Amino acid sequence: MTHHPTRESWLLAAVQLLRPLFEAKHHTIPMDVMVSCGFASTGTRSHHIGQCWSRNSSTNDKNQIFISPTLGEPVEVLDTLVHELVHAVDDCQHKHGKEFKKIALSLGMKGPMRSAGAGPALKAHLEKVAHQLGPYPHGSLKVAHRKVVSRPRARAQCAKCGYQVPMYRKFLSYGPPLCPQHRIEMTPMGDWEDA
Repeated sequence: MTHHPTRESWLLAAVQLLRPLFEAKHHTIPMDVMVSCGFASTGTRSHHIGQCWSRNSSTNDKNQIFISPTLGEPVEVLDTLVHELVHAVDDCQHKHGKEFKKIALSLGMKGPMRSAGAGPALKAHLEKVAHQLGPYPHGSLKVAHRKVVSRPRARAQCAKCGYQVPMYRKFLSYGPPLCPQHRIEMTPMGDWEDA
């Protein structure tokens, strides 16, 4: 078991240990692939736990992979890394389409391709790789998200015909409008707290 000083050295060593797995299925991981710990371009609000960028997205013409800092369990990190390495093999040309699927399934991945992860045999292999790598030198981040409270939009409804209109917050202080057909004040519905 080895002890790596940084996350990046651990991740790069993981790529080297995963190369034979890919080569056994006739897939080549680019020799100069770069791997780091970082959030996907979609930020912390998404469920993306990894991202691979194509060679032409980078000024140094190398695939760049990011593994989310929210991950800390070594096998989970390796599972995500394998998914992103499949993208690197394909240079991100086919997203999660049939070419991605062909590579992923040959390696032992399962599930919907957008979130494909290790099947039982691949997971067992990743556990051995994790043991060879030693501890993942990283403290996973706990990202708190502010819960969005959705309130029903303010609207008004005619009591006679049921006609409804949405209301803009800036006009709530004017009160409910009149029904265009019956010329009676409509009933407030939803959130009129700002009125």
